[in-house]
Amino acid sequence: MIEGIKFLAPVRSIILYHHERWDGTGYPEGLKEEEIPIGSRIISVLDTYDAITSDRPYRRAKGRKYAISELKRFVGKQFDPKIVEAFIEILKEEDRQLTMKIDY
Repeated sequence: MIEGIKFLAPVRSIILYHHERWDGTGYPEGLKEEEIPIGSRIISVLDTYDAITSDRPYRRAKGRKYAISELKRFVGKQFDPKIVEAFIEILKEEDRQLTMKIDY
């Protein structure tokens, strides 16, 4: 789909492999663990989180807490444990920063 778009060439493999799974059961090549490009592992977590927390034509968005529980449920199967852990820490930090803001 993006093959002919030159400026996207550097991210082609990230897009191609973002459906690979940490346990090797994904596609298109059945890559597993560190064989999967780091960018693809990151996008996989982000894409799943976004899919869960966004409204879809066939269902309403689910909350952040539910999305995090699903990411945790599939750690080591679908997702790189370190990526999920880092993403959850980023969400926690974002929450801390939002609660520190003072409205005037």
